[in-house]
Amino acid sequence: MNSKSRQETPWGKAEMAHMRAPMCLIENVEGQLRPNQKALEILSAITQPVVVVAIVGLYRTGKSYLMNKLAGKKTGFSLGSTVQAHTKGIWMWCVPHPHKEDHTLVLLDTEGLGDVEKGDNQNDCWIFALAILLSSTFVYNSMGAINQQAMDQLHYVTELTDRIRARSSPDQDYGLEDSADFVSFFPDFLWSLRDMTLKMEVDGKSCTADEYLEISLKLKEGTGKEVEKYNLPRLCIRKFFPKRKCFIFYPPTEWKKLSQLETLQANEIDSEFLQQVAEFCSYIFKHCKAKYLPGGIIVNGPRLESLVVTYVSAIRTGDLPCMENAVLALSQIENSAAVQKAITHYDQQMNQRVQLPKESVQELLDLHRACEREAIEIFLRNAFKDEDHLFQIELGSRLQERWDDFCQRNLEVSSKLCWALIQDIFRPLEEGVMRGTYSKPGGYCLFVQDTERLKKKYYRQPKKGIQAEEVLQTYLQSKEAVYKAILQTDQNLTEKEKEIEVERQKTESALAAAKLLEETQKKTEKLMEQKEKSFREHLRQLTQKMENERIQLKREQERTLALKLQEQKQLLEEGFQEESRKLQEEMRNVEKRYKETMDYMKAEASKTTVKTLEEMQTKYDQILENKDRNHQEHVLQLVEMMERDRDQLLTEQETRVAALLQEREEHLKEEISEERRKHQKEMQDMEAKYREMILKFECAQSQSSENEKMLKEMQEMELKTMRQKQEALEDHVRKLTEQRDMETARLMEEQEEIFNCRLQRQNKIFNEKIRKQNKQYQEEIRKMKMQNNSKCSLM
Repeated sequence: MNSKSRQETPWGKAEMAHMRAPMCLIENVEGQLRPNQKALEILSAITQPVVVVAIVGLYRTGKSYLMNKLAGKKTGFSLGSTVQAHTKGIWMWCVPHPHKEDHTLVLLDTEGLGDVEKGDNQNDCWIFALAILLSSTFVYNSMGAINQQAMDQLHYVTELTDRIRARSSPDQDYGLEDSADFVSFFPDFLWSLRDMTLKMEVDGKSCTADEYLEISLKLKEGTGKEVEKYNLPRLCIRKFFPKRKCFIFYPPTEWKKLSQLETLQANEIDSEFLQQVAEFCSYIFKHCKAKYLPGGIIVNGPRLESLVVTYVSAIRTGDLPCMENAVLALSQIENSAAVQKAITHYDQQMNQRVQLPKESVQELLDLHRACEREAIEIFLRNAFKDEDHLFQIELGSRLQERWDDFCQRNLEVSSKLCWALIQDIFRPLEEGVMRGTYSKPGGYCLFVQDTERLKKKYYRQPKKGIQAEEVLQTYLQSKEAVYKAILQTDQNLTEKEKEIEVERQKTESALAAAKLLEETQKKTEKLMEQKEKSFREHLRQLTQKMENERIQLKREQERTLALKLQEQKQLLEEGFQEESRKLQEEMRNVEKRYKETMDYMKAEASKTTVKTLEEMQTKYDQILENKDRNHQEHVLQLVEMMERDRDQLLTEQETRVAALLQEREEHLKEEISEERRKHQKEMQDMEAKYREMILKFECAQSQSSENEKMLKEMQEMELKTMRQKQEALEDHVRKLTEQRDMETARLMEEQEEIFNCRLQRQNKIFNEKIRKQNKQYQEEIRKMKMQNNSKCSLM
């Protein structure tokens, strides 16, 4: 709005986007009613509760003038200055409410009733019915005093039960005795008497406008058609509109100037008339309530738009406008919109609050639960009549999808960040490997020291997210070949030290794998716990909403009964016992229907509770089953890891023993071969010496017998020596074989002892892990059963 329009707005609400002039809401084209799309768009933009004031009456009775005054303007709704009806259909003007900043005032000016050009009153009846259905305050405008002619002109009220249905039951036959069904959603009734010239006196006593209205609505005693015709419109007003108000207006000016009323200055209009108009407007602003539907459902612009479309569509198709059907149709639209509104709020809040990556699942869970709770509150605040909870189930499903998406995004962001961090931190190490920095004596120790230093640097980096450990271990595992290569080329380390280092690396890898497995299990348990708490939150808020609905229904029933009791008291005071009896019967029917409704709601609540408990039990069983399955899988993985390590240890042990035995066998074979070579050489030397001696002795054969005897003795000595050498060789081979067997046995015992120690240590570690896992698992199962039993007892 510009500055001029701000000044023209009398209540200082120019910041709100409202209409500068009226617009046709429901068009009347050749007797056919249809909604105006532009007007519906304006309603759809009004998120505030609406106070809807509709005015109905005979044409040319000054209805538009009063509505312009309520809008704070001289002009707006067309006044007309001829005997021809000016307003066609129902016109709308949305303006800021002058007394309620969080409300919008919607003014509905209707086509004048009783226009002779229409030919019949069918169209008038629908205009009258729509004005009642759409308004929270219904103003009936008439000329002069309340007399039988005025009552006859108000015959539309006697036809309401033929034009409007409260419930959708096809066999429901509504009548005047069912007025309580209509009272719950009918507007307040306000009768404005225009150009009143009579004194406000009855039986010589002055009275107020409200007293005059109640006196005029008194019933006539007796029977017969004339009495029934007299009483029917009065009885309808009293039963359908228990809250009534009356205003009288003196003629504003002389009749010649009435056609110029909107252009006259204030000093040209009767001051008492202006005072009466001011009182009328003040009452509307202060006392008229917002539009509500049964169940305490407050109406805003979009809901009023839906009612207009639903009612006009029913009339155009030949059906009766039905409040229950309208509410159901509205609930489908509103509940779908409520789901989207809740999801939008969740997305906005999570995107604002969550800075990925998060260091733990719990951090993300805390934010999710807070946003989820707010989303459920928004849904339940905007939704109604979600009797099968289909929309809430849809909301829960979509929230779960959003949560899964955030979890996945958290993993991806954390992984991406950690890999980038690792590539940056470990780049010097990889460059050193490529340059051969660690391919030298002592290089392995240097490599390990640099690796540990860079790991510490990596751990010190903040905000890495939940993938920090997994990404690091994946990276380190990819470098195992580099570790082994550097280890094997380090000449400063003995074979025993290399074996010890290999074992240390394997132990660290096993512990890291177990740690990752444990973290994964904790994440899974957190996610299952979140699903359980999400279900509980849905149940808690739904239970609270159902309780609020029961309280609201009780309030509506108490209000209806209070109004009916007031009417019954008045009938008794007037002496109409039969009408009082009928009203008493109607109140009993109201109480009966209320009891049936409450029983139905309790039954539905009980069914919902039972269904919810069954679902909760199913979810608990599923959670327990998942926990048990995860636990068993975890234990199985630990056992498999233990078996794999045992098999690997055994294989390594067998390989090592076989290598040692082969080495001992080859060494023994070499020793025996060497001894055999020495023995053969000695034998050859001895044989050579023996042949030489034989030759010498043969040359001296002719010498004495002593020489012959000496030769014989020498031969015997040589044979003896050779036998001793052979025996010594055989004895040495036997001793070497025995020594080999003893060393092999000792080596096997040592390796077996080492293997058993390592296996016992490994078994002890794994058994301790399994024991802790079993203890933790049993504790969680116990807690969950206690919580489940507690909730079942509360239900």
